[in-house]
Amino acid sequence: MQTIIAQSTSTPQLTNGASKGSSFHGKALKAASGRRCDVARSALKVSASAEKAKIAVLGASGYTGSEIVRLLAVHPSMEVSHLTAFSNAGKKFDTVYPQHRNLKGLPVLIKDDEVDYTDVDAVFCCLPHGTTQKIVAGLPADTKVVDLSADFRLRDPEMYKKWYGGPHAAVDLQKEVVYGLPELNREAVKKARVVANPGCYPTSVQLPLVPLLQAGLIKTEDIIIDAKSGVSGAGRSAKVNLLYSEIAEGMNSYGVGSHRHMPEIEQELSVAAGSDVHISFTPHLMPMARGMQSSIYVKLEGGATAADLRATLQAKYENEPFVQVLDEGEVPHTRFVRGSNMCSMAVFEDALPGRAIVLSCIDNLVKGASGQALQNMNLLLGFSETEGLMQQAMYP
Repeated sequence: MQTIIAQSTSTPQLTNGASKGSSFHGKALKAASGRRCDVARSALKVSASAEKAKIAVLGASGYTGSEIVRLLAVHPSMEVSHLTAFSNAGKKFDTVYPQHRNLKGLPVLIKDDEVDYTDVDAVFCCLPHGTTQKIVAGLPADTKVVDLSADFRLRDPEMYKKWYGGPHAAVDLQKEVVYGLPELNREAVKKARVVANPGCYPTSVQLPLVPLLQAGLIKTEDIIIDAKSGVSGAGRSAKVNLLYSEIAEGMNSYGVGSHRHMPEIEQELSVAAGSDVHISFTPHLMPMARGMQSSIYVKLEGGATAADLRATLQAKYENEPFVQVLDEGEVPHTRFVRGSNMCSMAVFEDALPGRAIVLSCIDNLVKGASGQALQNMNLLLGFSETEGLMQQAMYP
């Protein structure tokens, strides 16, 4: 195998008991007896080889798949072994995404059912909602998976059926899936086999609100979320409403009162609060390629102040590499997180007594999708959580 040395912007350190210099040999990670060795897979035993973990990206021709490939290009411990697509199957990846022409040795796009998982250590599943459950359920039982669709985010199969219009096709598997917001669920992610990567809007909302609900600083009712996203959040399909002349020089609401991320947000906020939480959520499409801001309006509990909320978030995320809680008076901007895995947030006192305003900005394709997926995969495979993710924001 040809070894490609990738320069990492962070010092690679393995976690979960792993040691620096660990390597993969595809399915050689199985015990010699043939039994599945989840323990060996999580411990990543040291070997003299520099071979990397073999990664399959299913649905690589979409924006999130392409973003996974971009991030893996500088990952010191993972390499792409398979890329799949539907209509683009048979094409070279750099003909679909010319910005990747400098990445030599990428495999040709193939169909999902053409992947040989013999030497695949882990899978990023970037397929459309409603197609992932059967595919993930059919993967080898020792293959780690991070699913970027919504197919495993809702724990209740009936809730999934209600919001996504069809029955859940992998109910038994759903029971073992871990919801992967690392800053809030890190230890569970480390032990998982299948991780449901959170949606973009839910990520931008949960990172600020979950600690505040857990601390009892805000009320569980009358939470209003006014969220705005770049057009890439709608995917790469050719749609009239996404044409330049339709989206440029304006903005519009969509999914008003019925966006599919509502039940996901309510599910996780309810867990944090220990009681049912219902939200008023309206997303908007903005004339920019990427970026997301959630402006969140909350009622304060028990005499809490905006300063209390800020202090709680700063204490919670003080040592988190991908969350910034700004000082009083500072405003987060989508442009300052563009292309990075950062979430930048701030808290302001509302002009209305007893209320506060929380602002949260992410890149919808990175922390809202592929970057967070890589963060989860690092945890699954025992690598440092920051590997491949320490790029600075692209500005201007």
